[in-house]
Amino acid sequence: MLPATLSLSEGKRVLFLTKDLAKLKAQLYDGLDLKMGDLSVDELLDDINTDVMTPAWACFNHRPEDIAVHAYAGLVDENGERVFRDRALLEGNFEVIVSGYRKGTGSSRETAVQCEKWSGIRIAIAASFAPIHARNNLNLGQLMGDHAQLARLQNGETIPLAEFTARFDPISRLVLEHGGLFPFLFALEKEQIELPTTGTGERPMTMAEKAIAHHLLPGQGSWVQPGDPVLVRADAGYSHEFTTAQVHTFLAEAFGSDYAIVNPEKFAVFEDHLLYATTVAKMRPFEAKIQTLRDLQVEFQRHTGCRDYSAKDGRSPGICHQVAREDFIDPGDLVQATDSHTCMGGGSNALAWGVGATEYAGLVKTGIGFVQVPESIRFELHGNLQEGVTAKDVILYILEEYAARDVTLDRVIEFGGPGLESLGMDERATLTNMATECSAKTGICEADETTWSWLRERRPQVNEKRWQELRARAIRPDPGATYTGGVHRIELPDISARVAEPGDPTYGKQIAQLGKVPIDIAYAGSCTAGKERDFDFYAQVLREATEAGRGVAKNVRLYVQFGSERVERYAREQGYLAIFERAGAQVIHPGCGACIGCGPGVSENREQVTVSAINRNFPGRSGPGKLYLASPLTVAASAVAGHIVAYRRGMFQG
Repeated sequence: MLPATLSLSEGKRVLFLTKDLAKLKAQLYDGLDLKMGDLSVDELLDDINTDVMTPAWACFNHRPEDIAVHAYAGLVDENGERVFRDRALLEGNFEVIVSGYRKGTGSSRETAVQCEKWSGIRIAIAASFAPIHARNNLNLGQLMGDHAQLARLQNGETIPLAEFTARFDPISRLVLEHGGLFPFLFALEKEQIELPTTGTGERPMTMAEKAIAHHLLPGQGSWVQPGDPVLVRADAGYSHEFTTAQVHTFLAEAFGSDYAIVNPEKFAVFEDHLLYATTVAKMRPFEAKIQTLRDLQVEFQRHTGCRDYSAKDGRSPGICHQVAREDFIDPGDLVQATDSHTCMGGGSNALAWGVGATEYAGLVKTGIGFVQVPESIRFELHGNLQEGVTAKDVILYILEEYAARDVTLDRVIEFGGPGLESLGMDERATLTNMATECSAKTGICEADETTWSWLRERRPQVNEKRWQELRARAIRPDPGATYTGGVHRIELPDISARVAEPGDPTYGKQIAQLGKVPIDIAYAGSCTAGKERDFDFYAQVLREATEAGRGVAKNVRLYVQFGSERVERYAREQGYLAIFERAGAQVIHPGCGACIGCGPGVSENREQVTVSAINRNFPGRSGPGKLYLASPLTVAASAVAGHIVAYRRGMFQG
């Protein structure tokens, strides 16, 4: 249990993550100590993402004490040099770390919290926290506070623990007070905890609220509302070789080496993230650690008997999010997995989101997960997209117009309206996939006949009775449901081709306003853009280019990577591989690859410019160069043009 009151420990320090990196370095290496009164919140770094806190290569260590050595290794200065040397946070004698808004955006990697906790940090201070990151803090018993509380602590006050936990729901408070999720689960198993009831009566519910209500454990009622803390039973989940080793290790340490998981047929492991890692020069020194991660995942799979999507003969079945939606995610499902892009399952009318390794370990052990019912925001789509515009452009617009103002923060994004019918399932998956870039809880689309047709094609073994059951489970909002984030109308014909400029997915801009940006690399792939429809787009552009006697521009490298084996078969059957070859593209078997800096398509120096169809463009995410996010059409057209350009039919003629 955590102590009832908190004060700063004598001799311990507070680290302010300042936008002035010289001042930050002075704290790390020259003994400079600051107080909250010395700074304004505006002087602190915002949007510190999990790639900055623990870059991909740092996560090749699966033990938290080893991860702490490389804390904040992704934060670089104007010269591209690391601000935090190895062990800088670990040996700095800090117990509080302070930043600005939206701390912990990006992936669900729990390592971002581990690097702080195992470096001695007891309290994280920020103006706001990204939802998955906040949950990971809770699960590890890490306190979160605000700048006013820090000012009081630095003035010598002792603050009751209740002030730090008051912002959370009753169950989250119990988790935090017990020191984290595993101590909470032990106490729950011993019946030392009495769970609160919601007391929520009948009311119209949003899609997320209905999905959660349908998965409540008995005794908690039939209706929920935002803020209700509840326990639910998940339908499915998965982990990959970047995370499974920690899940396996944590379970063995907490529950003994003979631990078992519930319903192994509902959980899966994937080998997709690191398959091509050693093709990148900076990743080659980590080959032994990567192999250890693979070996521990194999050990976990054999120990638990869960679904196995390991690579065979060096070939992966595909990226977890794509394969999961193809194989086993159904409408109405509640899904949790160890990756922030788990929300891609929302395109199939599932309520799906990413969790950290500790939370996932608790889920597979008990089959039960905790949810604080989130608020919702709804986007009503109307009309049809104009030619040359895709769902990627729609979500980039939402990022720029709504996420940048925190309108979507920690909310479930609903997509509906008559315009949704004009988008196929792969395009819907693009919308929900990038809900996490909006710092949303997740995204979810309404189900319709397009949904059922797509699923029937991929699930021929499912009988008619099961199809009727699935139809009955599909989620639609109730008339009169309350959307705290509002209901927003989006006219699809008004959306234009867009990019996100380097640094963050919210840095949106219309391509027409961009100016000429020469490129060195074009990357066409990832879970976001490695689907069948995406390959239709790539092939459409490159077919037109080759028919006009054009191909990939002389000074550009175009990489095309499939999201799954099924997508690769589809592309082959459609004749796309021949088109890609004629155009001069390099084709890569399924995997995450360059999206996480672990495969062909990664930039090699700071001067290189990439246009990419992936989901996030944090500094260093896919190499040291400048990375623009764009749609599949834009990526392919830009590869031919040699600079970023919006696609238009006939653009290569004459």
